[in-house]
Amino acid sequence: MPAVTAAIRQTFSSLRFFNYRLWFCGALISNMGAWIQRVGQDWLVLRELTDNSGIAVGIVTALQFLPVLFLSAWAGVLADRLPRRKLLIATQSGQALLAFGLGAIVLTGQAQIWHVYAFAFLLGCVTAIDAPVRQTFVAEMVPIRSLPNAIGLNSASFNSSRLVGPALAGVLIQVFGTGYAFMINGITFIATIAALALMRRAKLQVIPSAKKEKGQIRQAVRYIRRRPEIWLILVIIGVVSCLGFNSQLTIGMMATQVFDKQAGEFGLLSSIFGVGALIGALMAARRTHPRLRLIIGAAIGFGLSSIVSAVMPTYLTFGLSGIFVGLFTLTLLTAANATVQLSTQPAMRGRVISLYMLVNQGATPIGSPIIGAVAEQVGTRWAIGLGGVAALVVAGVVIIWLRRHWHLTAHLEGFPPHLVVSGPHEQTPN
Repeated sequence: MPAVTAAIRQTFSSLRFFNYRLWFCGALISNMGAWIQRVGQDWLVLRELTDNSGIAVGIVTALQFLPVLFLSAWAGVLADRLPRRKLLIATQSGQALLAFGLGAIVLTGQAQIWHVYAFAFLLGCVTAIDAPVRQTFVAEMVPIRSLPNAIGLNSASFNSSRLVGPALAGVLIQVFGTGYAFMINGITFIATIAALALMRRAKLQVIPSAKKEKGQIRQAVRYIRRRPEIWLILVIIGVVSCLGFNSQLTIGMMATQVFDKQAGEFGLLSSIFGVGALIGALMAARRTHPRLRLIIGAAIGFGLSSIVSAVMPTYLTFGLSGIFVGLFTLTLLTAANATVQLSTQPAMRGRVISLYMLVNQGATPIGSPIIGAVAEQVGTRWAIGLGGVAALVVAGVVIIWLRRHWHLTAHLEGFPPHLVVSGPHEQTPN
């Protein structure tokens, strides 16, 4: 029992800091609203505005992430220069207004597919600015030694909301209609705005700000080029995000086209996926020093589990396989995020993490239409399998690079398999 208590205390250690505790609670509520809107948006496009068009859902997803390509790097400069708390209040308010706007159009019966496209693009513009600021603001709420734990708990908050949000969205859509999903999401942003407003500013960690000067984005690019442990992570995340992280699209099409399910079962699939993601996030919260080998191993696990998921014959087995896909997804993302932040100088962190977000989220506009087209023309199972194969290929390429340049060896060992890496830089399995 003392060991269990100690493990729980270690997993949730960042909650002892007042400001982070406020943020965690506010984000938990807001994240639930985000999942409700995500399911509502997919259902609106798939069943109410089109006839199960995977391409249309892919376009919506692409438009939502497209602004990352041209705004994320500049957002990183803002994150390094300006007060992050005030920036977050502005971006959270903007997202709330957009949710209310789309909800009003749907409730009045005026919604057309181009409305969803437009709101997805505008939401993408706001979140492109919000993401690097939000990621780096964590380092202001907790000491640097607690940063990996706080990043893991952020992911746990997002994915524990996923356990409830999609299922609740399915019920809301069936009983009240899609428009209420967007209105409820708008209301939930009040929680994060209130948390930011109530923080004790004297307790926030002081992080050096970057001075205003020319070429600050180029500085970050040069910084990354000199750091193989960072740009190798970007390569892995870019490929897997482009072709693998498309569950928003593929789960919806599996539910509606392959298994012929309704909104409730669609939402439940997303919630089941969230079980594995929550487990992965809580496991990440206990790690104090995530490393490159964990990221490679998670990419391999994601690839294998995605391929297995693609061939599952029934709704139940597909849902259960999604637990493992979710686990490896969150292990990969949280380990990559924490490693990049811990490896970067504080005054450069906003710009570096913005380039990480550019690769992570900016790859989605490229991959989503491709995956949507594959799902619609060939089959959703092939689309999921393609993402799994891509993850295995990029993990293999990185391992080959490490063998040649860092003289590392890597192999899978044990059951369940884990990655063992040995050499001058790595000696023990994770």
